Amino acid sequence: MGKIKRHNQSLGRWGEDCAARYLEEKGYSIVGRNVRTPFGEIDLLAQEGSSKDLIFVEVKTRASTRFGPPEISVNKRKQEHIIATILSYFQEHPEMEEQWRVDIIAVEYKKNGEPATITHFENAIQI
Repeated sequence: MGKIKRHNQSLGRWGEDCAARYLEEKGYSIVGRNVRTPFGEIDLLAQEGSSKDLIFVEVKTRASTRFGPPEISVNKRKQEHIIATILSYFQEHPEMEEQWRVDIIAVEYKKNGEPATITHFENAIQI
């Protein structure tokens, strides 16, 4: 595995950890991490407060904003991929509630290992 790929995977895991902590501090429960389906992976699966609604969270992390903020990488193609992954999840788990939404959490890395900013986009992708 190349050095850049390992760095990107490490940065991605760090961003997911930051996003999970952020959500928990806001009263969410993390009910799944890196949930795999045949169509892809769901970074975080959460529930808000006492709600049974599922929140599928796509986490995007960048060490630099030279190419724009993290959230711009969730383009139309990526959105379609996320929806296919969610629909596959529901095929595997028909017992789950049908109320759901997709959130995006953008995390920017700061040199000292702390997030520079965490931006939460609720209900960011709709079908």
